[in-house]
Amino acid sequence: MPEDHLTRLTLHSFAGTWSIARRIDDFAARRLATLDGTATLSPAPWGLAYVETGTLHIEGQAPMAASRAYRWALRAGKIEVLFDDGRPFHVFDPSADRSSATFHCGDDEYRVIYTFSRWPGWRSIWRVIGPRKDYRLETEYARAR
Repeated sequence: MPEDHLTRLTLHSFAGTWSIARRIDDFAARRLATLDGTATLSPAPWGLAYVETGTLHIEGQAPMAASRAYRWALRAGKIEVLFDDGRPFHVFDPSADRSSATFHCGDDEYRVIYTFSRWPGWRSIWRVIGPRKDYRLETEYARAR
């Protein structure tokens, strides 16, 4: 893909189904978890509905089904991520090689970095710190075949 591919990424560049591979380093609990699954971004009245499903593997526990849902909307050329109930979560810039955001939930701080330099693959890295939380969550996204 040409170098200027990032300037062409828009909200709808993410539409479709993505294979996801996630690693969760839980420093507070001193354990590792992984998730393999899919993220589907489908057209919705607000932009795209993000629905993620997969199998979560936590050291010392039986595998379990996991899911989450968000709303993605286009706002001033950036992507606004909202919780499924419409509450704001964070905003990122898909035209940047690397985009970061921060979200505060009580005493917990959630920081994310998105990287798009390997488009159509992309990555998100979350660092979560709080009184009872201390983990790093890295997710690789690849177009599902």
